[in-house]
Amino acid sequence: MKEKLDNYVKRQRAPENVCVPVFYRMANPEDRKKMEALLEGNSNISVFDELIGQLEELVKCKNPTIRFTKETLSEAVLKYVGDTPLEQYGVWVYYPWSERLIHVLDEEEFVFVRTNRNQYKITPEEEELLAKKKIGVIGLSVGKAIALTLAMERICGEIRIADFDVIELSNLNRIQTGIQNFGIKKTVVVAREIAEIDPYLKVITFPEGLTEENVDDFFVKGGKLDICIEVCDGLYTKIFSRQKAKEYAIPVVMNSSDRGTTDIERYDLNPEMPLLHGLIDHLDLDLVKQAKTNEEKVPYLLPMLGVETSSTRLKASMLEIEETITTWPQLASGVILGGGIVTDVCRRMLLGQLKDSGRFFVDLEDIIHDKDRPAPVETKLALSDSLTNEDMLAVIKQHNIPELNEQILLPKETVDELVKFACMAPSGANIQSWQWVHHGRSLYLFRNDIYTAGLLDCKKTTMINGLGAALENLVLKAHDLKLEVISDVLPNLNENSKLIAVIRFFDKWLPQYANRIEPHICDSLVSAIPIRETNRNIVARKRISRERLLPLVDLARTVKGGDLILIDDEALMDKIGVVTGKVDRMRIMHKGGHDDFHGEVRWNEQEVNMLKNGVDLLGTVDLTPTELAGWTVAKNWNVINHLNEWKLGSGLEKIQRKNVASASALGLLTMPEFSNNAFFEAGRALERIWLAANKDGIAVHTCSLSTLIFNTLKYADNTGFSEYMEKEAWELRKDFEKLFALSNSKVDVLLIRFFIAPPPKRRSVRYPLERVLSYL
Repeated sequence: MKEKLDNYVKRQRAPENVCVPVFYRMANPEDRKKMEALLEGNSNISVFDELIGQLEELVKCKNPTIRFTKETLSEAVLKYVGDTPLEQYGVWVYYPWSERLIHVLDEEEFVFVRTNRNQYKITPEEEELLAKKKIGVIGLSVGKAIALTLAMERICGEIRIADFDVIELSNLNRIQTGIQNFGIKKTVVVAREIAEIDPYLKVITFPEGLTEENVDDFFVKGGKLDICIEVCDGLYTKIFSRQKAKEYAIPVVMNSSDRGTTDIERYDLNPEMPLLHGLIDHLDLDLVKQAKTNEEKVPYLLPMLGVETSSTRLKASMLEIEETITTWPQLASGVILGGGIVTDVCRRMLLGQLKDSGRFFVDLEDIIHDKDRPAPVETKLALSDSLTNEDMLAVIKQHNIPELNEQILLPKETVDELVKFACMAPSGANIQSWQWVHHGRSLYLFRNDIYTAGLLDCKKTTMINGLGAALENLVLKAHDLKLEVISDVLPNLNENSKLIAVIRFFDKWLPQYANRIEPHICDSLVSAIPIRETNRNIVARKRISRERLLPLVDLARTVKGGDLILIDDEALMDKIGVVTGKVDRMRIMHKGGHDDFHGEVRWNEQEVNMLKNGVDLLGTVDLTPTELAGWTVAKNWNVINHLNEWKLGSGLEKIQRKNVASASALGLLTMPEFSNNAFFEAGRALERIWLAANKDGIAVHTCSLSTLIFNTLKYADNTGFSEYMEKEAWELRKDFEKLFALSNSKVDVLLIRFFIAPPPKRRSVRYPLERVLSYL
């Protein structure tokens, strides 16, 4: 049966490259013989003769002032035809691919009738001018709609089409064609359909696509193109077609089918203008041809496509590429709209009515919508300075903490040096919420709530963790300067506490304060303070011996109740990567967590240098171009909200899985209780661990926000999670506890990645000293 079917298919299907019809004029004896032979040799041919109807239309079009009756119209047609036999009038057009023979008016009359409804949107004089124009179309997905609309409106006399691909099932959501065309070249399908609309319109096909070998033929052979329409997927083709268009001074038009985005580049009027309005000037175009992978192509494609101005649904869909979809989505409505927009633009350009270059939008959702549609949600940076010198002085007086007779007054240079080292400590999102006041002979540490977190700082425990790390640095540096220190951390700290600790200095060890004075348990770590850094590099996993890791556990335990649960089993770490990746994804998809994301990320060097806080995304985070594009898209809450509605977003888990995949070991820092005081002490333990690891050449990264989110889940009055997300979060919490074998007596503080890696290309920027230290 299969063999019979195969033979039948071979016999029935027309040659796949045939796309030009055959013309027979019966008044020509040679043509008559050929047509008779055609009909005698193929009994499958269908003959269609609707010439009378066409002639009736022709007569009416030529006599618009006359109101014909059926009878008078028939008489007028016979008079118009005269003595010519009807079978000899006009042309018989044979379409080999469909085996149809159709009787139509000859070219001049056919075009006159077919375009009659164009007048006077296109005047006869304009029509005559347009008939001499040549337009090239590169890419036939969006391009098919464009080419057919160009043909229907007949704004040119020649269309050149280039595409190497064939029609596939997945094309049929946006390409108007039938399933009978599967496997046929797109150029052939489009040329056939144009011929079936207008057999006289000249179509030249480039079925191998646009190549370096045929590009000159495409642009100039048989006459130079008047407009090049570039709507292909190929990155290199996009670039080199523009370079060639610029060389020949041919304008380029592009449409992306999203938001009706249309680019016009008038190289004919401005031969010096940069490619694509200068959007890719910062890139090395000589490397385009070498770009094979998505990672290599993305830096070029994103500015070309205009990701910042794309629709929120397209942006959300980008985050699902290679997760739940394979490539960019396109809709038939957008593609067909693009066909209309590009045809309109090209007509006006050809007629001298449109001369500007630029990127334009025809966004139907902005034009047609409900009057009461919700406004897009804007996310603002949750940053502010909440403490003034007057505030802090008032708090100091309110607490009225007496000085000790033996404490000394440090010179300003020494205080500056101590605070400088203190401020080299890590802090959540590099927000640096410490504020230092030197008053009398004491140094006061305040928490300055410049960052108001929506998910990641339950009861201010995240920010106070950084203050503990800062105090640790200060004590280590004081010991290095031969000073003794008493640091009194206020008891019962809570989320409203402003004053955190009072630090006193002494020039010798005093036995009467033996139980209060800071012990000298890890003074050697002071040398590591200037080199301590957060390393977010992604590298291949390398093993670190237990002999190097176990001292870090001992350091965690130098703080009362502190512990570090160490895991270096690869299979177990990979499972942790999956769980924490899902939790980190929830952070972006939670409105408060998304606000935190906005509050902590700095997107460019200008933001970094202006704010001097937050995470320098380009300088300190090891992202591929695709990942950077994903984060750029993800900063729009309206985009993320689509993912929430669709219950998707797994692409947001990738980076954390990569973090863990490069870890030599993971450490979970824990404390015995959830309180501000406990987390302050955890900050000191964290800094000891970090300094010791960096001193030993071990890179450190607090790689997941999962512990912060879990603490919000467990201890916050209102988590802000949807019912669906909260249920998932609790399930992930159970998995997390099982993987770390956590008991109820332990509260997790931070998850730490230990690994071997080169240093980051940039270190986090810090506030200037005068910003965080006051003398009152």
